[in-house]
Amino acid sequence: MAYRLSGVVLPSGAHHDLWISDGRIGFEPVEGAETLAEDVFLVPGLVDAHCHPGIGAENLEEAAAQALTDRRAGTLLIRDCGVPFDTSPLQQREDLPRIIRCGRHLALPKRYVPGLGIDLDSPDQLPEAVAEQAADGDGWVKLVGDWIDRSVGDLAPLWPDDVLAEAVKVAHDAGAKVTAHVFGAAALPGLLAAGIDCLEHGTELSGEQLSEMARRGIALVPTLVNITENFPGIADAAGKYPVYAAHMRELHRRVDGLVQAALDAGVAVYAGTDAGGMVDHGRIVDEIELLHRAGMSRTEALGAACWAARDWLGHPSITDGAPADLLVLTGDPREDLTALRHPSHIILRGTVTS
Repeated sequence: MAYRLSGVVLPSGAHHDLWISDGRIGFEPVEGAETLAEDVFLVPGLVDAHCHPGIGAENLEEAAAQALTDRRAGTLLIRDCGVPFDTSPLQQREDLPRIIRCGRHLALPKRYVPGLGIDLDSPDQLPEAVAEQAADGDGWVKLVGDWIDRSVGDLAPLWPDDVLAEAVKVAHDAGAKVTAHVFGAAALPGLLAAGIDCLEHGTELSGEQLSEMARRGIALVPTLVNITENFPGIADAAGKYPVYAAHMRELHRRVDGLVQAALDAGVAVYAGTDAGGMVDHGRIVDEIELLHRAGMSRTEALGAACWAARDWLGHPSITDGAPADLLVLTGDPREDLTALRHPSHIILRGTVTS
């Protein structure tokens, strides 16, 4: 089936007629195309840059159901930030968002959520494990940079600095990038010195560290939905560890300021919901709205989950010959982000899904 669409194309803001045929976008008329919509706003498919289709699932069908929930919210590209089993078959399903796989989290025993990651027997095994995950994934490897250390009663790093540096080099030599879960300050110097490519959460980054990230092109995915909604409950449940509980409350208090500080420093910030586990799937618009409230303009917040994120991850937006993954909106999201909640059509791989 071929379609014609006519409207304002974001991010350029220019009005175009475009045609969808054989799953791709074109700017030349296609004979016999059905006019699907006119006088609309055409937005590249949304991106959830920190999502876990598979966490909380017992099998691939349940993981697929999670990804379908994301698709129904407009997320058409997912950077999977770690799942507990092989979800690569989901990439073959035409009805699911495109998925960039990170493989499994790399952690140490009792230093992450049980059963989610690969628990290495020793920190020295990290470079070898990174090589394995780099070979298995789609160009990204996920480390657990810090977690509560019950022996000290607070967040603490998992890896020695020299091991981190070697592991990141192994990934880079294999053509992969490395990202890391990190909440607190203690693990940040080692991660940055190692040459990390992205930080997930990064809640206690200092101004100096943010400036360093900007200089080196290190991205930040702050996962505001997770932090704003769940950190107080995590702190309340940590009665045996009062220092950790107070730390988590402080991180919750400062998270909005972090986003503004990152923007002021020139750090590239992208939208990720951390869906899976403590956050429901399908909440990408909530994340966009939180980024706006934290200091981004509406257009910047949308770009962080759309064209800017696509460019970062190597996926095109609405260009001639690009895969036809887009939202059709009746309202302008640059003026009202709630327009994203009511697309008239969601098109994935050239198929109208809703």
